[in-house]
Amino acid sequence: MFARRPNRNESFSKHHNTSYDKHRAGKATSSKQKRSFREHATIVKKLDVKPKKPDHSPPVGSTLTSPIVTICVGPEQRLFAAHEDVLSHSPFFAAICRGQFLESGSKRVNLPEELPEIFSSVLEYLYKGDYYPRLLHNKRRNTWELEEDSGRNNVESTVYSHSAGQLLLKDTMLYCTAERYGLDELKRLALRKQGLQSGIQCSTILASARYAYANTPDSDSKLRAHFLTLIIRSRTTFKRSGTMQMEMEQGGTMYAGTLAPTISSSD
Repeated sequence: MFARRPNRNESFSKHHNTSYDKHRAGKATSSKQKRSFREHATIVKKLDVKPKKPDHSPPVGSTLTSPIVTICVGPEQRLFAAHEDVLSHSPFFAAICRGQFLESGSKRVNLPEELPEIFSSVLEYLYKGDYYPRLLHNKRRNTWELEEDSGRNNVESTVYSHSAGQLLLKDTMLYCTAERYGLDELKRLALRKQGLQSGIQCSTILASARYAYANTPDSDSKLRAHFLTLIIRSRTTFKRSGTMQMEMEQGGTMYAGTLAPTISSSD
């Protein structure tokens, strides 16, 4: 007949839970200003209703229960270890993991021509979908930028290539490695990151362009257009340094495909 009056403990509990839920909801709705390359790509995929090819991007947070493969990299045979199902996202390594080139009785692969610095970034990409420094999307500015981490040593944008005998852009070498391994998304990522680099020496740009031309098919127009843009952007510095004149004298496919259009556009 009479409604029961709630006691003090029940009232306090109800009020406390409501405040807690509101506080949590407020936190959940707050958005980050920066998203990683993978997070941004995931959101774009969800919004795109068009049918797409199956996603072959590296598994993030998947259960890694496959056998471990040991990879010996470089002339010094630096050892790396990776799960077979992660490596198999690359057609190159998928063929190896099927047993075509594995040493008998062991999960071991030898890559004497690869550089450990480059292969380490490839593995990082296969596991995390990116490599350091990460590419972040600034939502507020709607721009892409490279991660800045004051707690970690600055990563050099160049790597010494023994085959070229000089420093090359790390992203260029990663692009060419991704070409060999069949990792198209890594190619796009490396190209976008390289476009954010600044203060690169003319000799490094031209050496990297020569390396890229030698290690990618002639039909790769995106890479060639990228270097063309990079050289045009720095054409005044190139003319002062004399490196462009040296390349013109050497001639070759890179001169015809990159430097000649640069000269004609600057006239």
